[in-house]
Amino acid sequence: MNRLRFYLARLLRDEAALQQLSIPQSVLTDALEGKRIALIGNARALAESAFGAEIDAADLVIRINRAPMPAPASHGTRTDWLALATRLPDADRARLEPARLLWMSHKRKRLDYASATSPGFYLHPLSDYAALKTEIGAPPTTGAMMIDLIARSDMAELRLYGFDFFASQSLSGSRTAAQVPHDFGSEAAWVGALQQRDARIIRR
Repeated sequence: MNRLRFYLARLLRDEAALQQLSIPQSVLTDALEGKRIALIGNARALAESAFGAEIDAADLVIRINRAPMPAPASHGTRTDWLALATRLPDADRARLEPARLLWMSHKRKRLDYASATSPGFYLHPLSDYAALKTEIGAPPTTGAMMIDLIARSDMAELRLYGFDFFASQSLSGSRTAAQVPHDFGSEAAWVGALQQRDARIIRR
């Protein structure tokens, strides 16, 4: 798809056309099979940890949005996949060098051409977003959508780092929990219930 057709599809909210740019979800979940996965959230508290080496030892390291990484000791160095719900500045794209980009947001108007045409690009289905929104009872965060997606695969283990459900706010900005459109209490309860059902999921 050329740039003009992409922007036209985005403007007209032509989901079928945009989905043509995406690998099938089955290809993504097949790539997770048997893997030990580190999913890195952006909680400020992670900067005070020493999980960096443990993160880099995972088979697959997935980060979220602009993925601030204050220090290798706390955050590690690798970014294999990057899950997005916001435009990615060129400087962050160059810094992170992800092998695959995943667009998780239902807001397609934010999706940029460079991301949509990158190798192995994945566009999260609107139906999956809507189902998780109903299950949680609020718009899910990018992290929650990734947890849901990974949990439905045959991965070996999912370790969550930097997920404190906004208790320490985010390294990505100065907004408080009241200023973002998510229910972090409901999301924390949802993740806790998922952990009870699935021993593969560990929150560090």
